[in-house]
Amino acid sequence: MTKTLRTFTAAILLGSALISGCTSTQQADLIVYNGNVYTVDDAFTKAQAFAVKDGKIIAVGTTSEVREKYNASVEIDAEGKAVYPGLIDAHCHFYRYGLALQSADLVGTESYKEVVQKVVEQREKYPDTDWITGRGWDQNDWAVKEFPTKDTLDLLFPDTPVILTRVDGHAALANQKAFDLAGVTAGTTLTGGVVEVENGKLTGILIDNAVDLITDKIPAPDADEQRQALLNAEHNCFAVGITTLDDAGLDKATVDLMDELQKKGDMQMRVYAMLNPSQENQDYYFKNGPYKTDRLNVRSFKIYADGALGSRGANLIEPYADRAGHHGFLLASEQEFRDIAAKLYEHNFQMNTHAIGDSANRLLLDIYGNLLKDKNDRRWRIEHAQIVNPEDMDKFGRYNVIPSVQPTHATSDMYWAGDRLGSERLKHAYPYEELLEQNGYIPLGSDFPVEDINPLYGFHAAVARQDAKNYPDGGFQMENALSREAALRGMTIWAAKSNFEEKEKGSLEAGKFADFVILDQDIMTIAPEQMRNVKVLQTYVGGKQVYKR
Repeated sequence: MTKTLRTFTAAILLGSALISGCTSTQQADLIVYNGNVYTVDDAFTKAQAFAVKDGKIIAVGTTSEVREKYNASVEIDAEGKAVYPGLIDAHCHFYRYGLALQSADLVGTESYKEVVQKVVEQREKYPDTDWITGRGWDQNDWAVKEFPTKDTLDLLFPDTPVILTRVDGHAALANQKAFDLAGVTAGTTLTGGVVEVENGKLTGILIDNAVDLITDKIPAPDADEQRQALLNAEHNCFAVGITTLDDAGLDKATVDLMDELQKKGDMQMRVYAMLNPSQENQDYYFKNGPYKTDRLNVRSFKIYADGALGSRGANLIEPYADRAGHHGFLLASEQEFRDIAAKLYEHNFQMNTHAIGDSANRLLLDIYGNLLKDKNDRRWRIEHAQIVNPEDMDKFGRYNVIPSVQPTHATSDMYWAGDRLGSERLKHAYPYEELLEQNGYIPLGSDFPVEDINPLYGFHAAVARQDAKNYPDGGFQMENALSREAALRGMTIWAAKSNFEEKEKGSLEAGKFADFVILDQDIMTIAPEQMRNVKVLQTYVGGKQVYKR
């Protein structure tokens, strides 16, 4: 072969290789195409398709761009449906919800008579349990808005202990058998709680820390019951599009169980764990530091500053409008809050504090500020931040404190919150837009099982400020409604940021986990009154389908 011929042949081969290289496709595990994809990136851009490999997104673009460049064994034609990042619930009680699935469901009851009926039905269904438990009643929804008494439960269940927890978890009704087993009498007193007594006798009502006097006597679930509770809760969460959740108030044993199930592949849910401030948790995690895997993140503690507004346990600066001289109360001393804050700061853990009343919010913001000083990236959070005095609002921005809120609280409480607060103070309650302005982002959650597990209810409440019946017309205090974009960010990328996880989830971008959800309607465009009817068609975690309708 002549030199010229060899050169010509080499050129042909090189050209063929270049052409082949330009036209060959790369291998992916999954391609989603023909979708209405909300990436929720910084620019809030939209796309049609994305490719996934090894559980992470590797490309996002148009259908033609992605399908021409990538080939996958599994392809999903989204058929024009709306696709969003996996939804993140920034505040809930996942494990407790799972355990409660076998308790009487008292949510939505319209009278104490209905509560009793449901408890009787529950006993007939589970006749051999040592305790009768239930959760979800709210006397504010009844024609008679007073707390119930234990008399009927004493007559129906004289030999079986009963405890029925209010919807917010900050009050409960117990029968005499439960009081006897716990050794609680009309003379029992404690810090941060009330055992209610009238005419020298127990009424059955316990508020805040007093609830623990009874619940601590309930036998702990065995290992199988705990595992099943987590898996049952996970199934229900995937069905409503949740792929990550912040479980508020866990003990090390439960965190370890979650880790075990995740590592075995039995549990796919990603969990941001907020630890109870028990001595055991402090001793272990202060010594060993935060713990992080792809599915579990343990770097925060959940602290309770006060009680709930509905049971008048929220700590207010001025007295309750409907109970003269009553301010609610703190659940611990100011010094105890300062001490735990100092420990968490020293050991580099996030502090996430339940604060409902304006007095509790003021105290905790000041404690935070004393440690955080000015601008910082500690991302300490106030959970709920329901009533904030105008004089304290700018402290969220000044100290970079994150307000972690639950929009359905506003639409659940709006019927009676004015009774507790009065019309002037109500204007500074559930101020989500004003809170958003402090740091430029606000994570959203549900607080389930206090509220419904469905995050789309929270989206509707945030945007329309209306309940399930689209009441009231025009919305409740609409000056603090969130835009649809802000609401979607609040349940995706902003929730991820509040967990220090914005670089790995919360948006559909290359390099992030392929956690996503496909809905049957586009919540960004449909009428507000249709939002609660939207259905999840498919949910994916790490590119793996975990739910299909």
